[in-house]
Amino acid sequence: MKCDEIFAALAMLEKERGIPQDFMMNKIVQALTTAYKRDHEGVENVVVEVNEEKRDLKMFVQKEIVEEVENPGSQISLEEARRISAKYELGGMVRFPVENVEFGRIAAGNGKQVIIQGLREAEHGMIYDEWGSKQHEILTGTVSRIDPRSGNVYLRIGTGNEATEGILSLNEQVSTETYTEGQLLKVYLVEVRRGTRGPQVMVSRTHPGLVKRLFELEVPEIFDGTVEIRSIAREAGSRTKMAVWSADENVDPIGACVGPRGQRVAAIVEELHGEKIDIIKYSEDPAEFIAAALAPSDVEEVRLADEGKVCRVIVPDDQLSLAIGKEGQNARLAARLTGYKIDIKPVSRADE
Repeated sequence: MKCDEIFAALAMLEKERGIPQDFMMNKIVQALTTAYKRDHEGVENVVVEVNEEKRDLKMFVQKEIVEEVENPGSQISLEEARRISAKYELGGMVRFPVENVEFGRIAAGNGKQVIIQGLREAEHGMIYDEWGSKQHEILTGTVSRIDPRSGNVYLRIGTGNEATEGILSLNEQVSTETYTEGQLLKVYLVEVRRGTRGPQVMVSRTHPGLVKRLFELEVPEIFDGTVEIRSIAREAGSRTKMAVWSADENVDPIGACVGPRGQRVAAIVEELHGEKIDIIKYSEDPAEFIAAALAPSDVEEVRLADEGKVCRVIVPDDQLSLAIGKEGQNARLAARLTGYKIDIKPVSRADE
């Protein structure tokens, strides 16, 4: 591959793929210097000069001028340097041009290969940057295949040249959901990993962020900041508790999330395939917040410990099982929502 062919190829890549010529040229320069050092043992300082105007590349081996040579690969004696030119001084550098024939052979052997490899790296980098900027957002993908061995679900996300593959791993899937090829699915982008075969877009259906983003899409007051989601606790496929708040006294944050005739929350429940959602009003008062978090149970009293985020909650005797919930779920979600360790007691055993 001749020098002018390399420049022409890089110009075409920048025009068609948006990959900067500088990025690709750096890759080529690195490869050429590495190849020369590999073929010439002991040589250390190899320089490739790029002349964009003349569409030309030149390679040199540089050696430092010293009194006594200790490393012939990187040094030359002052006496020997002055045989080349009387102008050389100690500490200076002598450049030895690599002959065009040898340089051409190295370029031909590496140019095309490096362009292909650099192209792959650049495209991976662009995918990583593009999807990395969408981290923690909701994406819609189409299930393209399901791996029977790992259980991973693979989704095609995006369209055309901008499409990529999303991976919904088994531990990010909702156990009560069934996925089929061709199914449209809303997912939460957890992270973009750098993999050996390119970036991996890791998505989730279980992440609490999915519920948060769905409410942002469905509730204008959350999208514009009038209503804030302060906390979310979720057991995917079963139940979510969400604490909301508004600085505007004229806005009912719970009502805004529920929507007219319950339409807003119903749309989200449908998207989550029937997952129950408890919407609670956030309070700066911990006792008030904890009492609200234990809904639908009534709460008689919340006793906060003197130290640490620990409390005892007193509920009517007939509300104890409701406060705790099936398999302890209601109490568990309330604790995660508020950040408090909650000990629930019925009125009849309040002081035990």
